[in-house]
Amino acid sequence: MKKFISICVVTAAMGVPAQAEDDTGKSLMEQGAELFFEGLRQEMEPALEDLLGLADQFGPAMQSFFEEMGPALAELAAEVQDWSVYAAPEILPNGDIIIRKKPPEPEVEPEKPENEPEGEIDI
Repeated sequence: MKKFISICVVTAAMGVPAQAEDDTGKSLMEQGAELFFEGLRQEMEPALEDLLGLADQFGPAMQSFFEEMGPALAELAAEVQDWSVYAAPEILPNGDIIIRKKPPEPEVEPEKPENEPEGEIDI
């Protein structure tokens, strides 16, 4: 009999909705998610402030770089059709930067087994 009662209690407990709500009408999951993201925001705030400081520091230099180099980079991008055929840029000892084309890969034909006759085989 005790076993039957404990089974009934467990079954009844499983039927209770898993969403408990407080006075604001938010479920425990919603409250937990809000607390998690609030804690994450507080932890990330110093790093984001440092990032904004770097943007203020380097922003004008980057803007002038793009104003000067933007047209040249646009011309280069228009001329190059497939970037995958070029190797990584190299900086020479005198400061020049060169971008070489990769050597073409030789086409390798699949090898045929030695004992396989050529042509069609009738079955």
